[in-house]
Amino acid sequence: MISDEFFSTSFEIAGISFSVIATRTGIGFLLLNQPLKKEAMLPSLSPNAAEFFGIYDQLLEYFAGTRKTFDIPLDMEGTPFQKKVWKQLTRIPYGKTVSYKDVAVKIKQPEAVRAVGMANGANPVPIIVPCHRVINANGKLGGYSGGLDIKIQLLDMEKKNL
Repeated sequence: MISDEFFSTSFEIAGISFSVIATRTGIGFLLLNQPLKKEAMLPSLSPNAAEFFGIYDQLLEYFAGTRKTFDIPLDMEGTPFQKKVWKQLTRIPYGKTVSYKDVAVKIKQPEAVRAVGMANGANPVPIIVPCHRVINANGKLGGYSGGLDIKIQLLDMEKKNL
């Protein structure tokens, strides 16, 4: 990483620690409860985390139950397949869950259930791209990059705020 092209900030909301890595054009990574090590810290795009493309304010609104979708510029890297899956994830309604199979069918690749699961797990900006809304076909939660406790917290909060 070249330090004049990437920036980082960290903050906490609702008991969750957020570490953000961005470029000048958008958010590339949002890490949940994975603080950046001191040696991995990058210069700040702004000394105020709230000015990182509005991510802090939008996450505050999300956790307050007043924001259902995000309009933060993203600068995520991924394969064309991953990007197709991530785009579909943004279409899952707030407070609803779908299965990996449902996502595979929606992207017109019904046989790609495992690949959808892998792309879901590789989502670099959880919550913003709501991968927490994807569950197993049997109704079990499956995994989550931030941990199952955060996935449960997010799903419970969304259902409560419907």
